[in-house]
Amino acid sequence: MTVQQLSVFIENKAGTLLKVLELLKEAKIQLIASTIADTVEYGIYRIISEPMRAYNTLKEANISVALSDVFALTLDNQVGRAADAIKIFSDAKIGITYMYSFLLGDKGILIFRTDNPDRAREVIILNNLSFVADKDLSSLI
Repeated sequence: MTVQQLSVFIENKAGTLLKVLELLKEAKIQLIASTIADTVEYGIYRIISEPMRAYNTLKEANISVALSDVFALTLDNQVGRAADAIKIFSDAKIGITYMYSFLLGDKGILIFRTDNPDRAREVIILNNLSFVADKDLSSLI
């Protein structure tokens, strides 16, 4: 139902993102998905990958990184499926803090964080939503 995501805090200056990517490359860590959100001074680079290996690699290099659980839904690769899924959470009065998506094989994967993870788990079960867990992703690496 959830996967571990790395959040890497990087300064908004040339070379800092490259340093992170090169460290992961040298450790032969495959990225499954990533997104970056920025502010004026720093960015948050979110990564779905091999969470513990990537975390340890970055920590050893004194990179500021955190692990967190995020929800990962599996969706049919059809127009509007993300809207359908998010509507279920909206109807349950669950706010989405952030979200991103990617394709994995013939399925869409919707990654998101909510303001009420316990209720989100209930909604996923009650609505029989298909989800991905860490073990599912790691088998694809």
